[in-house]
Amino acid sequence: MTRPGIDKYGKVGDQAFAKMEKVSSDLLALTYGSLVSQLLRDIEDVEQVNLQLEKMGYNIGLRIVDEFLAKSGVSGCQDFRETAEVVAKVGLRMFLGISADVIQWDNDRTACSLVFSENPLAGFVE
Repeated sequence: MTRPGIDKYGKVGDQAFAKMEKVSSDLLALTYGSLVSQLLRDIEDVEQVNLQLEKMGYNIGLRIVDEFLAKSGVSGCQDFRETAEVVAKVGLRMFLGISADVIQWDNDRTACSLVFSENPLAGFVE
């Protein structure tokens, strides 16, 4: 079902989300929360935990990009601005069921921020 007031990428994101196999968001959030909690207990150094999470996120991200390209139906982006919109409206919707706003572009249009209205992974993390 298409949400009111969305652009073309929002529609593509809704279509991609509809095709994806679903997993309970609570299960995903609990699993993520348990992982973070266990890492904190095992390593005890917050900076080292963040480094481990970053490494894990990078490797997961590589797999997600492959799946995104195979299943989203999105053709090549023309520039970084369009890439950011596709990630915010299609990629996040496809895998997490959420969208983000692309804001705070730098002067060179080479960096920006993606802002969620809610973080589905933070629900069970202390």
